[in-house]
Amino acid sequence: MVVIDTHLARGASNGGVTFHDQGGPYGRTNGAKRIACVDVKRLALCVRAVPASTSEARAVELILADLSRIGADERLELVLVDRGTSQSAARRLSERFGCEVRRVGWDEPPRNEHGAKVFRPIRHAWRVEVAHGHLVRRRRLARCFENTVASATGWLHVAAMTEVLRVLG
Repeated sequence: MVVIDTHLARGASNGGVTFHDQGGPYGRTNGAKRIACVDVKRLALCVRAVPASTSEARAVELILADLSRIGADERLELVLVDRGTSQSAARRLSERFGCEVRRVGWDEPPRNEHGAKVFRPIRHAWRVEVAHGHLVRRRRLARCFENTVASATGWLHVAAMTEVLRVLG
């Protein structure tokens, strides 16, 4: 089982030309989506940076293709994704990659007796959020300063490798 999620890293405030396209819920967002695929121990198996406008379903497809290319999908049975991936996209990805792609999350967050929303972690899915948090601790990844997809992905790989070494060492 793996968990795949994206994290939007906003671009540097100095602006300038970036590789990022229009994205985000409120129009143009300069930045990148960082995609992480983690195992049940929250170790990153695969990471990638893409333009901010990339859809969740496309991001999951890219990571599954990366896993397939390196042979890490041989024993893969279950992929958890968030509600950003539609049910039809999850079915299509399940058929294409030969593993179950399951959407997790809730439509309406629970509320306490005062009517305030209550945070409740989603079983297993919180692991990818922890991984994103550890990756962002790397100072270089605090914001997106890169001008190319290759450079942004390279720095993300460096951060993921140092995190794996920290956990294993």
